[in-house]
Amino acid sequence: MEAKQSASMEDYLESILMLGEGKKVVRVSQISQALGVKMPSVTSALAKLSQEGLVEHERYGRVQLTPEGERIARDVFHRHESLRHFLTEILDIDPETAVDDACKMEHSVSPATQEKLAKFIEFVSQPPEGQPKWLKIFHHYLKQAKLPREYVTRCLAEDKKINGQVRANISKA
Repeated sequence: MEAKQSASMEDYLESILMLGEGKKVVRVSQISQALGVKMPSVTSALAKLSQEGLVEHERYGRVQLTPEGERIARDVFHRHESLRHFLTEILDIDPETAVDDACKMEHSVSPATQEKLAKFIEFVSQPPEGQPKWLKIFHHYLKQAKLPREYVTRCLAEDKKINGQVRANISKA
């Protein structure tokens, strides 16, 4: 069983992945800038990740993910993107806040929760008729702090109909 990385180490791996897209190698200074930490902190983290076989780091040189480091980094990135998408597209959180929140949340969500969240997002995002009506109503509710009148009227009518059917079934029994 692989050792779970700390949130900080996952951030380093994800940063290396993002900075290295297309060219696969990055420099310590790029990681330092991307994460907003000092270069000695990056060097220390890279030494730990290197010991664990997750990065290859040449002293004063380039940093590259190993296949295992890339696998973990892609997993972190996938969690981040799923959460960001959920926050922006489903909950209608502004993109900047969603990115920050997703970064915090990505380190604590379980694989089971992540899988179901990804499936939920896929389910909601790809209906044949476009955005589901309930999601439009939810976004309206977020903006107006109240449900649309026609929705409330329809729900009350459906409840009345269901209650009538239940009473009829009870009286038959």
